Amino acid sequence: MRPKILVGEQHIVKVRDLEIGNPGKPIIMAGPCSVESREQIFQTAKAVKAAGAHILRGGVFKPRTSPYAFQGMGKEGLLLMREAADAVDMPIVTELMDESNLDLVYKYADIIQIGSRNMFNYSLLKVVGELDKPILLKRGMSATIQEWILAAEYIAASGNKDVILCERGIRTFDTYTRNTLDLAAVPILKMETGLPVIVDPSHGTGIRELVEPMSKAAMACGADGLMIEVHIDPDNALCDGPQSLTPEQFGKLVQAIK
Repeated sequence: MRPKILVGEQHIVKVRDLEIGNPGKPIIMAGPCSVESREQIFQTAKAVKAAGAHILRGGVFKPRTSPYAFQGMGKEGLLLMREAADAVDMPIVTELMDESNLDLVYKYADIIQIGSRNMFNYSLLKVVGELDKPILLKRGMSATIQEWILAAEYIAASGNKDVILCERGIRTFDTYTRNTLDLAAVPILKMETGLPVIVDPSHGTGIRELVEPMSKAAMACGADGLMIEVHIDPDNALCDGPQSLTPEQFGKLVQAIK
């Protein structure tokens, strides 16, 4: 089934003075997998802003595979992230996991992320489709491109066409990388939906050394931006340290893709 609302006409999503989907002007979202402390998020926000990031990313409600893994700081983390972003004049993107935190995330986030595990949560997609804020929809870890497009249709059909699609890798038979980054999805989605498409090479590979080359590849195939995990001390991160860049590595990546 082809989309009925998202039919391939180019769509630019505006966030403050930023335009996501504007050809030739890629938007970079950067920050930690999880907000861990005031010092961590403030240092990270300052570093990624100085390096050239446009939007601060960070998780405060974390859907983890293990119930014993760090689940995020919740409301406290969200307030810290908002404060840190305001200090360096950046919008923020963070994940909404369920309707119980909808009002809270809506109040403080500039872009609301629907994560990979919730791409098939159609009731949640309908709810965020009624909002007047951009929605970043990550691809489900085992989702086909058609399923992903139709998930975006759920949001659009409820009234919100400001959807940003994020390719973050899919689960395949290969185990060398965390996921298999499907860059063919970028031109396909732009052709089929016209929506902005960004790439997350951090989750897409799970390996720090692969983030820069896959970022370059994403730009080469027409991605409208990147989502990069950056941590001030990756070796001691509470979440996804092996795929996180240091601020210095992130600065080099930004210069490289320019």
